[in-house]
Amino acid sequence: MGWGVAIVGGTGVYDAGVVEEREERAVRTPYGEARVILGTYRGIRVGFLARHGPGHRVPPHRVNYRANIWALRELGLVRVLATAAVGSLNPDIKPGDFVLVDQFIDFTRRRESTFFDGGEAGVVHVDFTEPYCPELRAVLARAARELAIEAHEGGVYVCTEGPRFETPAEIRAFRLLGGDLVGMTNVPEVVLAREANLCYALVAMVTNFAAGISPTPLTHEEVLEVMAANAARIRSLLWRAVEMIPPERRCRCGQAVGPLAGG
Repeated sequence: MGWGVAIVGGTGVYDAGVVEEREERAVRTPYGEARVILGTYRGIRVGFLARHGPGHRVPPHRVNYRANIWALRELGLVRVLATAAVGSLNPDIKPGDFVLVDQFIDFTRRRESTFFDGGEAGVVHVDFTEPYCPELRAVLARAARELAIEAHEGGVYVCTEGPRFETPAEIRAFRLLGGDLVGMTNVPEVVLAREANLCYALVAMVTNFAAGISPTPLTHEEVLEVMAANAARIRSLLWRAVEMIPPERRCRCGQAVGPLAGG
C-alpha cells in the first residue's frame, strides 16, 4: 500500500481542498466506522479526516478518536498533520497566530484514551517525553518560514473535556501550570497516534483569548470567524508541509510500541 500523509481537520478545516483522484472510504475498525477522503497531492498519497464529521456534528467529547486513528493506520497514513482551534492563555500568542504544539496537559475525564485495555491488547506504558513528532514539527516550521507564515515553535496545549468553554478560574490555574493554549480535542488523539506508531504533529490556530483574558464572552461563532479568515493560510502551510515530508521516517514514532492486536 505504501506510506501516506493524513490531514485531520478540526474546527473550520472541513474540506480536503486540492486532493486529486479523491475517493471517500468508510473504514470499519474494532471501535466503529471512520470516514476518510483518499487521494493524491502532487503524486503523494494523502487522506483527509474531518474530526467532527460532516457539518461539524460531533462535539469534542463524543469524537470517536480510537476509530479515527485506527482507520488512518489501517490505510497506511503514517504521517498525521492535525489542526485545532484553540484559545490563548499567553499574551504573546494572539488571535490569528499559529502554534506548532510541543507539549500537552490532559484535563479530559471520560474519554477512551488507549488501545491497550488489557486482555489480548496487553498493558503498555508509552513514553511521552516528546509527545509530537519532532520530524513533522521541523517540516512544518520550515514550511512556515518558506511561506512567510509566523508560527510559534512550541506551546503547551491544555486539553479540557468540553463542550463548555472554561471558567476564568480554570484559565488562571492552567496558566500557573504552564499552559499556553486551551482546547478540547487534542487528547486522546495525540496519545492514540503514538500508540499506533504514527508520526503526529499539531498546528493550533488561536481564535481568541481565553475566558478572563478576553474582554468579551466567548462564542463558537467567534471561533469559526477567525478560522475562516485564516483558512487559506493554514491550508497552504499544510500542503507545503506535505510536499516537504521525507519518504523515510528518521524519528522514533514508528517504534513507540509493538504491533497492535488485530493489525
